[in-house]
Amino acid sequence: MREFHKDDLINFLPNFETFVGIDSDGCVFDTMETKQKEHFHPAIIKHWGLEAIEPQVRAAAEFTYLYSTYRGLNRFLGLCKTFELLRDWPEAADKATIPDPADLRIFCDSGQPLGNATILAEAERTGSKLLAEAHQWSVDLNEDIDKNMPAPPPFEGVEAALKRIQAHSDAIVISQTQAVALLKDWYRDNLAQYVSVIAGPELGSKIDHFTMAAVDRYKANAILMIGDAPGDLAAAQAIGCNFFPINPGHEVESWVRFMDEAYDAFLAGGFSEAYQAELIHEFKALLPGIPPWKS
Repeated sequence: MREFHKDDLINFLPNFETFVGIDSDGCVFDTMETKQKEHFHPAIIKHWGLEAIEPQVRAAAEFTYLYSTYRGLNRFLGLCKTFELLRDWPEAADKATIPDPADLRIFCDSGQPLGNATILAEAERTGSKLLAEAHQWSVDLNEDIDKNMPAPPPFEGVEAALKRIQAHSDAIVISQTQAVALLKDWYRDNLAQYVSVIAGPELGSKIDHFTMAAVDRYKANAILMIGDAPGDLAAAQAIGCNFFPINPGHEVESWVRFMDEAYDAFLAGGFSEAYQAELIHEFKALLPGIPPWKS
């Protein structure tokens, strides 16, 4: 199992005129529901002793990590947002001591790669109790997922799509899933053979991944991001490239649409303005910005 480094992105050499960045969790692999509900959210409750408000913690975490405009956030950004929502929710804040996420917000907004090594370094540098706790939560979470989570299957149609992409485009994985889990998923099902680099948060943000590997090497309309979260759309918009959504809850249908029409349109010169707008409208309609307990 090969590990990847920033140099793999910085020194990326094109073989084709088109480039495809592909997200992993919830896009290629059917991981999101199980990983979040059975591992992430119980770990938040246990680690910070929030059993008294378990229903509220689960609701806030599910909204943040799965069912909103925040879907697909890096785990530390998602943890920070979950605490912010809980502290602003009287039914939760009045029943339990919810951590003040100020230190975590500063770390998340620092521009550093949001991984275990960097949060540990910041915890040691600043003496922040919360950052140290978040680091341990993340380490324990990785161990729990590695030992106890069933192997997530790729969505139907993914391998056929990857084979086709490999034949016509340069392709890399652009993800915020930590490398320990990311590499395991891609090598277990031998899908790593279809991509040149597997990049997680240790190598930077998704915009960083694109900037290092693709920007200045390909025309903007020759770059495509495939993803299932608003962060994927934001990365695509930041560099001005095409975006194809794997719609949450409609993943198999999305891959069929990719094979039937979207990839051909991309190879023919990029998505038209009208087609891109249609894809984004359908995608955004699935992910609200206001929690259900406030709407």
